[in-house]
Amino acid sequence: MAFVSWKEIVLLTGLVAGCYWNSLSCGFVFDDVSAILDNKDLRPATPLHNLFLNDFWGTPMTEERSHKSYRPLTVLTFRLNYLFSELSAASYHLLNIILHAAVCVLFLRVCRLFLDKTSGLVAALLFAVHPIHTEAVTGVVGRAELLSSIFLLAAFLSYTKSTGADHSIVWTPIALTVVLVAAATLCKEQGITVVGICCVYEVFIAQGFTLPMLMDTLRQILRGKDGFPYAVLQTLLKLIVLIISTLLLVIIRVQVIQSQLPVFTRFDNPAAVSSTPSRQLTFNYLLPVNAWLLLNPSELCCDWTMGTIPLVDSVLDLRNLATLAFYVLLGLLAHHGLRYRHNSAKAVVMALSFMVLPFIPASNLFFPVGFVVAERVLYVPSMGFCVLIAHGFKIVSNIGPMKKISWLMIGVLLTTHAVKTFNRNWDWESEYTLFTSALKVNKNNAKLWNNVGHALENQNSYERALRYFLQATRVQPDDIGAHMNVGRTYKNLNRSKEAEEAYLVAKSLMPQVIPGKKYATRVAPNHLNVYINLANLIRANDSRLEEADQLYRQAISMRPDFKQAYISRGELLLKMNKLTDARDAYLRALELDRNNADLWYNLAIVNIEMKDPAEALKNFNHALELSPRHKLALFNSALLMQESGEPKFWPEANRRFLMYVEEEPNDANGYFNLGMLAMDANENTAAERWMRKAIGLQAGFRSALFNLALLYSQTKRETDALPVLDELLQHHPEHIKGLILKGDILMNHKKDTRGAKTCFQRILSMDPTNVQGKHNLCVVYFEERDLPRAERCLEETLALAPNEEYVRRHLSIVRNKMAAMSAAGHALSSEKGASASSAKEEKPQGVKEAADETAVGAKEGRSAQAVGKAAKGEKNARKSSGGAADHSEPSDGSQSGERTTAKSTKDIKDIEEKRAAALKRLEEIERILSND
Repeated sequence: MAFVSWKEIVLLTGLVAGCYWNSLSCGFVFDDVSAILDNKDLRPATPLHNLFLNDFWGTPMTEERSHKSYRPLTVLTFRLNYLFSELSAASYHLLNIILHAAVCVLFLRVCRLFLDKTSGLVAALLFAVHPIHTEAVTGVVGRAELLSSIFLLAAFLSYTKSTGADHSIVWTPIALTVVLVAAATLCKEQGITVVGICCVYEVFIAQGFTLPMLMDTLRQILRGKDGFPYAVLQTLLKLIVLIISTLLLVIIRVQVIQSQLPVFTRFDNPAAVSSTPSRQLTFNYLLPVNAWLLLNPSELCCDWTMGTIPLVDSVLDLRNLATLAFYVLLGLLAHHGLRYRHNSAKAVVMALSFMVLPFIPASNLFFPVGFVVAERVLYVPSMGFCVLIAHGFKIVSNIGPMKKISWLMIGVLLTTHAVKTFNRNWDWESEYTLFTSALKVNKNNAKLWNNVGHALENQNSYERALRYFLQATRVQPDDIGAHMNVGRTYKNLNRSKEAEEAYLVAKSLMPQVIPGKKYATRVAPNHLNVYINLANLIRANDSRLEEADQLYRQAISMRPDFKQAYISRGELLLKMNKLTDARDAYLRALELDRNNADLWYNLAIVNIEMKDPAEALKNFNHALELSPRHKLALFNSALLMQESGEPKFWPEANRRFLMYVEEEPNDANGYFNLGMLAMDANENTAAERWMRKAIGLQAGFRSALFNLALLYSQTKRETDALPVLDELLQHHPEHIKGLILKGDILMNHKKDTRGAKTCFQRILSMDPTNVQGKHNLCVVYFEERDLPRAERCLEETLALAPNEEYVRRHLSIVRNKMAAMSAAGHALSSEKGASASSAKEEKPQGVKEAADETAVGAKEGRSAQAVGKAAKGEKNARKSSGGAADHSEPSDGSQSGERTTAKSTKDIKDIEEKRAAALKRLEEIERILSND
């Protein structure tokens, strides 16, 4: 094996870097979104063993919706990327570039086995710059090809060392080959095809057989003239070991997918569901299509599904001539490679083995795959193509007059390919640029129109997105997904009628359920989401809740294991207050997926509605065991512990709120509830800090402002409380408890009866029946020495609250005072403006209501409805796995639901303490009045 010099390594690496450096500015696009952004297996919180239980996209292999692509080693490299840079796309692209450079170097070493030094370098250079590789290198998910190729080439190189100098078998390289084949297969399935390449190498290169020699040897053995030659026995032994190892890998792979092929729709691969001969003619026509992409990569497209390549329906279709020409050329090359023993034949036979064998799994000839053409699967086959081109270059350059021309042609080819590759990388910069570039190549693929629409939708450009989605329905009228996209976009544009019509069209395209008969058709799970989307739309109308429930049940009847239908139905039943049915729906969903943290969270919300906080807390904890940083579970479980009034829960509640604000540092609700916990624990400094933080994040945060003012009032900092109350009333002028507290401070601490009077009058202007405000205004009149007005005021208060004994007592005291003053000849009211400042007697110490539950001293925001929801009303949203809105497409978000609970023991205790304080002050008022 010729050595690869460091100069060649530098040349190849530099060429790769020059062609692909601009890919570092590209983001995550197309399949990267599912494999990277949406794949929980990349997150450190996910157990490492999950990588070996789930498919490439993070879906459990046991689920039918799984793609059945088992590539745990590739996902492991994604996880390492995430560990070092999380979701910084540049690091993922950089590693892909490095891996491609490594493949180029290994490929050069392989080429040196059957090409001369110059031809081998030409092949490696062409491979390095070929534009067909942009999808495998610039697309992050193409890493599966890169890793698989590294192990594939390493396995092949290892196998070439399995024959000793004396032609004996060396078993160590064979054992290493088996290990490397397994690793290649765990990166991508086509890695197993290297076994076939090793077999071809062993027979036609290592042993030097030709096809005629093999046939002659076989005839002699069958006639019994000679026994097995020793060389043949050695070859058979090595091949048997390889084949048995391959069969074991295949058996393991079949077990992993549980003997189930993935479910693909006719839109993914139309020919796969076509009848004979259309199916066979189309699949065979795809072979020259792929070969043409290698030969002329001028028009590249990221997606070749749906109507990109029309079906070949007849033997009279002229495209069959391309198929015929392809097979003729392939046959000629095979004849040349298998019939002769010279070096040219060996180069051709190895080139064909690298071209043909790795492509077989993606060819559709033996089993259908989920695509028509995919450029990235040509990564390994292009190695054989590059060997053929380099070998042809060698032959032409040996012709005297053609030497300079051949070098010029190779130079032009490498230059144009490098420029094309560099420019093609820019197409992968964003989803919008990628799919619009694809539409320039192919306008008959509805999926491309849909994907441009999705890209615009992600930019909130709904009107433009709608035009692309509508065009997708015109290109492919029976595309269920396109009509679902139209419906969702109409919904985003608040055009509910049109949205419903679009969803109904999509629903009409679904196979219909026949009453009384079992539904047996296999449907892609994402298409069943049309029932979920339509139900989610119409359930916004309370009069159509039963209709929505019928749609959920219809989806479940079509697929009893359709988890999302149970989740969405559970939310609806919760809205309909059918709590037992909602709980049963979530329990059924948990039977299908017990490792779904969102399901445990939803079940906990149902438990809260069913007044079962203990069970709710247990289910919140289940959710947090599965997803320790589940934001809603952290928040609501901490809230539940806070509301319990049990001090033993406060430290854990505090820890969870702290974790929550780490996850949501800009959410004021988390800081507010930390402040409430600190107030409960009498940690006033911390409470003030958290309340200030909440107010800083959310100006006018009602509950935070009131409770901060209350904190200042309770800690004898009334002067600090007043500006906070002013801010509260600026944003919420109707805040009655804020007005009461401000009036109390103005009356008792600032001696400002006029300001207090204004506060209480504002309360009565909003709520004339407010007993607390009315009574406190009566006290102000008394402070102003306007006894007749105080008497009338107390009479009106008594009419509002005839059972309040303290009002009756105060009225009696005022009347007695008026009688005494009249008997003494004193005026019953003071001059206007002469108020409490001229009074000789002691002033009352407070103006708080004794019997009203909303006493100023009670904290605001203690119930779940207020705490954490005072500003946004969103923290108790019932979250569903994947969202409860449109599915298989961008989610509309989850349905929110308020939850209310009875006042906690701590609340009641606070209120009783304030009642007692207020009663004490009222007794003081009565003592002062009586003495006076």
